[in-house]
Amino acid sequence: MNTAAKLLSAMRRNPNDWSMPNVLRLAQHHGLEVRNNGGSHCVFSHPLLAEHLTIPARRPIKPLYIKRLVTLIDQLQALSSS
Repeated sequence: MNTAAKLLSAMRRNPNDWSMPNVLRLAQHHGLEVRNNGGSHCVFSHPLLAEHLTIPARRPIKPLYIKRLVTLIDQLQALSSS
């Protein structure tokens, strides 16, 4: 199991107390595009997905955003496996 898979599994088990570097590492591994124009939020998107996810770039990141990120990655994996 590689580092990104371990990170995703850990986020799935416990969505509390994650930092933006971990989120960015996981997003980049899965091919999500990250936009941050110097503001207080990061926007995660992918060309295969219709929706995007906006996460406030402060610590700690609320569990709601981690759950949504995991769901977004699951959707992306489902699309790329079919």
